[in-house]
Amino acid sequence: MKNTSSINIFLKEVGETSGFGWRFLTQWFRPRYEIKEFIKQCYIIGYKSLPLIGLTGFIMGLVLTMQLRPTMVDYGVESQIPAIVGIAIIREIGPVITALIFAGKIGSSIGAELGSMKVTEQIDAMEVSGTNPFKYLVVSRILATTFMLPVLVILSDTISLYGAYLGVNIRNVTSFQLFWIQVFDSLSFNDVLPAFIKTYFFGFAVGLIGCYKGYNSNKGTEGVGKSANSSVVVSSVLIFIIDLLAVQITDLLGFN
Repeated sequence: MKNTSSINIFLKEVGETSGFGWRFLTQWFRPRYEIKEFIKQCYIIGYKSLPLIGLTGFIMGLVLTMQLRPTMVDYGVESQIPAIVGIAIIREIGPVITALIFAGKIGSSIGAELGSMKVTEQIDAMEVSGTNPFKYLVVSRILATTFMLPVLVILSDTISLYGAYLGVNIRNVTSFQLFWIQVFDSLSFNDVLPAFIKTYFFGFAVGLIGCYKGYNSNKGTEGVGKSANSSVVVSSVLIFIIDLLAVQITDLLGFN
């Protein structure tokens, strides 16, 4: 009975989340367009996340290079470290790690913010006053996460490669120009495009889950905490699932 109940709860959650996503798609194109709120959310979600994303990216590139070096030296291919690190960061590590950090910071904040508005009846007050709270609160945030995460991933990848450059120069001396030539020579259009496209889906998933959990929060302050926590957990799992599907699709399309 417990297994059946868990399956029913899971299917109900999937159905409600899908309906929430469909409502977003139908509301997106309808006026009134909350341009000011969208720009405000882009600033909060994108610009204010940059220090954490940048620090994570720098450490990621530096540590990855330092961890790779002993193995590369053993095989006598130490000169290929920039190429390998560049491919690893651009294709997989950069987008996924950045998306996970983004989910932890932004997913939880959206879930907690909308959850607190829900339990204090601010959303109900907006409906009574004639404002469309779904359009103002949900659509603007999902669009902001969808469009800002790719920008953050590009910046994170760039900072990661700078960190990798410093990691390469801890033991040896490699010129700045030679390092970047090796990185870009190892990359192709097929490496960059799929990695960039999937970041839009990562951002959409983080925004959708955060807004859904917060918008449907209940049970007072306890519900707010659960909304924030479940937003991070579910969006992180979705990021891995989307990444797995993206790898399979790009493989079928011949991008790998």
